Amino acid sequence: MSNIILIGMPASGKSTIGVVVAKRLGYQFIDTDLLIQEQEGKLLREIIDEQGIEGFLAIEDQVNTDVQAERTVISPGGSVVYCEGAMNHYKEIGTVVYLQVPFVTIDERINSATGRGVVLKEDQSLKDLYEERVPLFEKYADVTIAAEGLSIDEIVTKVLRKFKK
Repeated sequence: MSNIILIGMPASGKSTIGVVVAKRLGYQFIDTDLLIQEQEGKLLREIIDEQGIEGFLAIEDQVNTDVQAERTVISPGGSVVYCEGAMNHYKEIGTVVYLQVPFVTIDERINSATGRGVVLKEDQSLKDLYEERVPLFEKYADVTIAAEGLSIDEIVTKVLRKFKK
């Protein structure tokens, strides 16, 4: 289980923290949203617009389940917790770390959820989405890092402490 998989809401810092943790450990870094865009040749929001939420989640599940990696920090999109196949795969190949950030902070960081490619159902607010996903993040997490009020370096240090031999 040489991989670290960072889960959490959009704008929780998964990619930012992931890149720094990977550098400090000498690991590779994968942002699966970029893999999805590369495979489909489109932006996330375009895929959601064209395929719908269910179609997007099917693609997300396939791309994440296909990730084969060792000594890698993996940052999947926040909606990966709806993809049981992907999450079971991640539990097998690594340690799942939930970057826990309160809603108020997520709300401040996200200017446009739809423009960002966030999977929102029709008439669903960002707050509703947060409340729907938190139990899923908690269900799949092997480790939870409370990130509120911490600098990037402090969060990275907390993650690294969990993986010191």
